[in-house]
Amino acid sequence: MAIIFITGANKGLGHEAARRLIGLGHTVLLGARDAERGRQAADALGARFVQIDVTDDASVTAAAADVAAREGRIDVLVNNAGINHRNSDPETITGADALRVFDTNVAGVVRVTSAFLPLLRKAEDPAIVNVSSGMGSLAFTHDPDRVESTAIAPLYAASKSALTMLTTMYAKALPDIRVNAADPGYTATDLNRHHGTQTVAEGTDAIVALATEGPGAGSGRFVDREGDIGW
Repeated sequence: MAIIFITGANKGLGHEAARRLIGLGHTVLLGARDAERGRQAADALGARFVQIDVTDDASVTAAAADVAAREGRIDVLVNNAGINHRNSDPETITGADALRVFDTNVAGVVRVTSAFLPLLRKAEDPAIVNVSSGMGSLAFTHDPDRVESTAIAPLYAASKSALTMLTTMYAKALPDIRVNAADPGYTATDLNRHHGTQTVAEGTDAIVALATEGPGAGSGRFVDREGDIGW
């Protein structure tokens, strides 16, 4: 069974992914910024809580050191932590708004991945799962038959587009580690005020599938609950 570290896992997709992976017999390290909520969530699920703020270098370094001291390795890193910016008006969005969203959704993934690479390289079949979104897909946001084409979320969509491309580049740069992006789909979570049409369980199908793939599975893919998709 694998040791799986999940960021932003005290609620929503991260929490549900943790629940499902624990149910499959894996060891889950539940990462969260808020210590009280994170510890409560971990205790309820049977996970180990690790405090981590993906926007803070010192916090990320401390989290990696904690895992190195306790588990010594991880087999799978799930970069799930992310935020939305509800303002969709280009006339009032600011540079500070953009920096805040990208700091969590993109730079946060860079920070955590860099810190946890030494732990991943101690695994026999290491994998990274980046939780992206169809909102970052050029094809989906132009397809009138898809819900992504009806939503306007400039900063969130741009950050997820960047994350998917980051996944592609990491997959090429890290041939010893499987790196893929998951599109949860339009899932009811806090990010969309629970307006999504999928359950949180359905939203974690791609995450769980990528986290539990066997050796030899492909890298650099964008995957939803139905399988590999384009971008």
